[in-house]
Amino acid sequence: MITDVTAEAYRLPLARPWDGGVAHNDLIVVTVDTDTGARGTGFAWTPRVGGGAVAALLREDCPEALLGQPVQPAPRWTELRHHLREAGAGGITAMALAAVDVALWDLAARASDSPLVDHIGRHRTSAAAYGSGINLDYSRDALLEQVRRWLGAGHDAVKIKVGSADTDRDVDRVATVRRLIGPRRRLMLDANQRWDLPTAEHALRRLARFDPYWIEEPLPADQLAAHQRLRQRCGVPIAVGENLRTVGEFEEYLRAGACDIAQPNVVRVGGITPFLRVAQTAAATGVPVAPHLLPELSAQLALCVPLVSMVEDIEDASFAALGALAQPSGVTIEAGTVRCATGPGHGLVFSPAAMQRRPPP
Repeated sequence: MITDVTAEAYRLPLARPWDGGVAHNDLIVVTVDTDTGARGTGFAWTPRVGGGAVAALLREDCPEALLGQPVQPAPRWTELRHHLREAGAGGITAMALAAVDVALWDLAARASDSPLVDHIGRHRTSAAAYGSGINLDYSRDALLEQVRRWLGAGHDAVKIKVGSADTDRDVDRVATVRRLIGPRRRLMLDANQRWDLPTAEHALRRLARFDPYWIEEPLPADQLAAHQRLRQRCGVPIAVGENLRTVGEFEEYLRAGACDIAQPNVVRVGGITPFLRVAQTAAATGVPVAPHLLPELSAQLALCVPLVSMVEDIEDASFAALGALAQPSGVTIEAGTVRCATGPGHGLVFSPAAMQRRPPP
């Protein structure tokens, strides 16, 4: 039975601010203790905003629904979601749910003396990875240096940002990167919801000749009908999901045929339990999953889903790169390939001593 739930919030400064002035990520680490003495670890994560609200929800409102209950991830997720329903279905609520859910899956895998991947059910021993960064504000030279680092690390697929105010700038940058990586490597583009429908159509007509493997978030995530129209017209595969926050939102996109690649973020969608439900729904429609960010956990889930595309290897923003881990996670990305060899559970051991506590509100 669950006997205690605690949450601590930390601030992880980024080596270089992300476009838009994001200088740090907040990490909220949750521990769930049981009457057997076992402990599970979970986490929520958010760039720049929302960390304090997530921590408050975890400390003040989650224990009531969890204490005295069995360690069963799916039933606890359903009950906790109902308990938190007045705070909304997604956003802050989903991130708090995720932290608890990840901890419960960690506990369940430990109880079976299995790595998380094998406890869930391993579909494959490895998956492809791609180099990724937040680079719209980079100069062309800095962008090329970043891409060279990815190629040097063995990546055969890379993703860069588009969505400049001047489409000519995007065309120049994409053309330059395509020349550098050659015609056979995969090149993905990410507009981060910066376009409207006419702008997206115009930009993609000009960018299509560089053979983009996908265009990510070309439009605001709440514009389902516009994504449908764009997919029908543009001829470039569309990836969405980092800003879809519930299983229901993913189901709407998948039923409508509005995306070619599903990109759930395990924290933003509410945890491992809903992530796996999204992956099953995506597989039923023939859509592969490319987990968004958080490679130390996303890579493990990529080995468990029915259909997988690639894992995002985000430069300088993994937990290891941010100094958040006390020991290697067991997840490795080498030569563009992800493999996982954790001990029991998910293998993530955070290091409170190495992290800054988040300032109080």
